[in-house]
Amino acid sequence: MDYSSLNDFLKHGSDALAKGPVALVFVEDDTEVSTTLRHYMTCGFPVVVALMPDAFALPQDVAAQVHRVPFNCGPEGAVVDAINQVIEAAPGIWFYYCYNAEYLFYPFCESRTVGEMLAFHTEERRSAMLTYVIDLYADDLDKCPDAVSLDSAHLDRSGYYALARNDPENNNHPKERQLNFFGGLRWRYEEHIPSTSRKIDRIALFKSAPGLKIRADHTFNDEEYNTYACPWHHNLTAAICSFRTAKALKRNPGSTFDIHTFRWHNSTPFEWHSRQLLDLGLMEPGQWF
Repeated sequence: MDYSSLNDFLKHGSDALAKGPVALVFVEDDTEVSTTLRHYMTCGFPVVVALMPDAFALPQDVAAQVHRVPFNCGPEGAVVDAINQVIEAAPGIWFYYCYNAEYLFYPFCESRTVGEMLAFHTEERRSAMLTYVIDLYADDLDKCPDAVSLDSAHLDRSGYYALARNDPENNNHPKERQLNFFGGLRWRYEEHIPSTSRKIDRIALFKSAPGLKIRADHTFNDEEYNTYACPWHHNLTAAICSFRTAKALKRNPGSTFDIHTFRWHNSTPFEWHSRQLLDLGLMEPGQWF
């Protein structure tokens, strides 16, 4: 179903927002748009919303199954503002948000739907889930100058770390059950990445609530949403395998000529399977078996 604007979707798309989980896919360019949308249909999202420019085409089979909303991701704060509008319009619904060429993986996703996972997460009295954005990149930039290749995607198997997230309103003491996570291309090429964009943690799965707001750093104004686990045991986490950073580094004139390959001694082919991510410690099954 197509809409004329985000306001039109929020006004007339109430059926789509009546029951989650809902995937919000923000389309920045024309890279792997259809594969991204198909991925979220396969994950079991009953509603997939593509917020994208009118100029981009969609295959007929995909267009028939998604809610297409005209949208420009370019203006600063546009994505954050859009998510907050959706939260306000549909409280009490599980949402997920990402960009094109980003693919969600969660424990056992090959055999279980995202709805089943979130049902378990809700039973554990959790209203948000931490996801790690794991950078993907093509192994040969001569063949794939935009750094995107589903067939030859690689990722870093190590080089990830966490630092305490300090609270400036509490004498910079570390926040309880919150960490800032780093690694991947944003760590290896940090000289080309603004300091405010180097974290790889994102609260991409969350349950909307009255008064809830997302912030530009991918955290929420409810601090419990920003925690990686509940006080009594480890919880589920997920991974978003993303070409977004690799694309940006190769398209940016300030970095593209400094990068001839993203491969290094800790690169490994991406297997497109949750078991690999679990084995590498890039997501956590918690108590879900």
